[in-house]
Amino acid sequence: MITLVLGGARSGKSTVAERLVGRLAPPVTYVATMVVSDDAELAARIRAHQLRRPPEWRTVEAGLTLPAAVAATTGTILVDSLGPWVALGPTPELTTALCAALTSRTGDSVVVTEEVGMGVHPSSAEGRAFRDALGLLNHAVAAVADEAFVVIAGRTLRLNDDA
Repeated sequence: MITLVLGGARSGKSTVAERLVGRLAPPVTYVATMVVSDDAELAARIRAHQLRRPPEWRTVEAGLTLPAAVAATTGTILVDSLGPWVALGPTPELTTALCAALTSRTGDSVVVTEEVGMGVHPSSAEGRAFRDALGLLNHAVAAVADEAFVVIAGRTLRLNDDA
């Protein structure tokens, strides 16, 4: 089962995803997409996320190797989150590889991503390119997901594809 959890910044999407994963079969692996830098404030945010997770959850820091990490990990995985991965500059081939890795897994997968369609119009070409790349990636993962949720202000809404 592939579950996609979308939301804006500070919407509570990671917390919702962690609750969903907590109901799934162990072992659980948290697949981090952000590469930790020397940014102290960012490191503190990452540490807060780590402290919130059960100690028996394993962590894999994937970076651009996300498709390979997803394919190689058994059990339940929580991929958090696709925005930082897009910031690293994955190619369309890596997007295809990620979707293939997700669909070929035998364990459950919960994927967290930022919803970019509800924000302001980026004022720079780089910002627009990022928004477009993440939007296309979100579409691709949603297409292979069995279910999807959007999180707004900590509240969850199940999405469907009836249209």
